[in-house]
Amino acid sequence: MAKQKTVWYCTSCGNESAKWMGQCPACGEWNTMVEGPKVKECISPSRGRGFIATERDARPQPLKEISVTDENRFSIGNGEVDRILGGGLVEGSMVLVAGEPGIGKSTLSLQIPLQCPSLKTLYVSGEESPKQIKMRADRLGGCGDNCLILNETLLENILTRAADVKPDMMIVDSIQTIFSQNFESSAGSVSQVRECAASLLRFAKEYGIPVILIGHITKDGSIAGPKILEHIVDVVLQFEGDTRGSYRILRSIKNRFGSTAELAVFEMTGTGLREVANPSEMLIPMHKDDLSGIAIAAMLDGTRPFLIEIQALVSTAAYGVPQRNATGFDVRKMNMLLAVLEKRAGFKLGQKDVFLNVAGGIRITDPACELAVAVAILSSNFDLNVPLDSCFAGEIGLSGEIRPVSQIDRRISEAEKLGFKKIYISPFNKEGTFSKNGIEVIQVADIKALCRKLFA
Repeated sequence: MAKQKTVWYCTSCGNESAKWMGQCPACGEWNTMVEGPKVKECISPSRGRGFIATERDARPQPLKEISVTDENRFSIGNGEVDRILGGGLVEGSMVLVAGEPGIGKSTLSLQIPLQCPSLKTLYVSGEESPKQIKMRADRLGGCGDNCLILNETLLENILTRAADVKPDMMIVDSIQTIFSQNFESSAGSVSQVRECAASLLRFAKEYGIPVILIGHITKDGSIAGPKILEHIVDVVLQFEGDTRGSYRILRSIKNRFGSTAELAVFEMTGTGLREVANPSEMLIPMHKDDLSGIAIAAMLDGTRPFLIEIQALVSTAAYGVPQRNATGFDVRKMNMLLAVLEKRAGFKLGQKDVFLNVAGGIRITDPACELAVAVAILSSNFDLNVPLDSCFAGEIGLSGEIRPVSQIDRRISEAEKLGFKKIYISPFNKEGTFSKNGIEVIQVADIKALCRKLFA
């Protein structure tokens, strides 16, 4: 038997090389070359002249002669998903929903046709049998009269059935299980994912049928398959959250038809994913007001304000070497804040264990949460509680000063709406940029001034 030839593929862009290289010559990424069998393309005289080929003769047009009209959108029956998509699903678009196993991708993709029975939906499943899908649909509820289930993994069969059915929307679960007979590589390989996604995109654009793809992620959190997959699709939505918890975040990473500064929050229940219209209510404290080490941060994720609880525990190091652990917050940023508190404010925390947790399983990156993190650490260190009617919004500089944050008016309005009485911000946020009806806005210059107001 002849030895099978192998080549090296770049997992980021799909570029092929005859030998291993540390850096991909096409995309410049490091350590992305993996070895795989050489793909032999099956030559077929009909390839390229199938049903997805178009006879439209594309000619160059002057830019000024191109007419601009609003995209044809339609609702998919889920208010939060409609909002994160920019007002609904666009005809002929392709949406990629990615997330780790068990996060709820298949649940969300099946809820969409069940909640919107007016749309004729073709649900293509390459992972589950029709009986498994039926069992989940019975648990989720809704009307499935207009939802067609196709258990198929061969791309050519899927496109043929979709062309016959002509649905209003098609869902593919998942793109890593689909393969084309024009390539000898297995499903999920770089070449298969790239070509299958490109064929589905041509189908979506020609027929004007939106396609929702479900995608896997790798162990480091990136979307599995070649990086070109994210370039092909129009919208990339990332499912985040702790699978052991009940809350999920759907975040827009790429959107050609709307803003990427949007996210949606869901709660996983026994009957599927429930929309959380006001996420702040689930993240604010649900305990007595005499506990130390707790502070409320007025954060902003994209354009959506949140009030989130920061929990800290400071104790004497039991094993000589102090521990630094953070859940939902960058531990390097926490170490920087500890150094600022010790150097600029005189608090001796170098020989103490510090543990930090963000309630609700949320991961925060907003610099405005740094002030609440520092307050929670100091509260636990002093064993003094912070009033639960107070919240914080500010960035801490390396000199111990409290720096201003963006869109402070939205943060103050969210805090006021939830019944908070005080909010601590930087004095560099000018008063003319926000209103303070019903809430006291306290401006503090540095950490020392803040400690005198809170713990004196």
